[in-house]
Amino acid sequence: MERETRVSVFESENASEIQLMRSKLENQEIPVFVNDKYMSFTTTPTANTIRLMVNLTDEQKAFEIIDEFLKNSDTKMNTNP
Repeated sequence: MERETRVSVFESENASEIQLMRSKLENQEIPVFVNDKYMSFTTTPTANTIRLMVNLTDEQKAFEIIDEFLKNSDTKMNTNP
């Protein structure tokens, strides 16, 4: 059995951004895996970045979907009001 290689395609500390991107990818039939381990020495111990991971074979398509969404979105990602 061959193991799939997973790569990170989107990350955020905001859970709602993660859920939005996850749904966009899953709607295009891309399996999404969530990695929410605490960050390493580069930040405070309480900082938590959530990453969306996809299989390497889906990486290009996932980036295209994310890029297209971000270009056409009125919502500014990663900003706080």
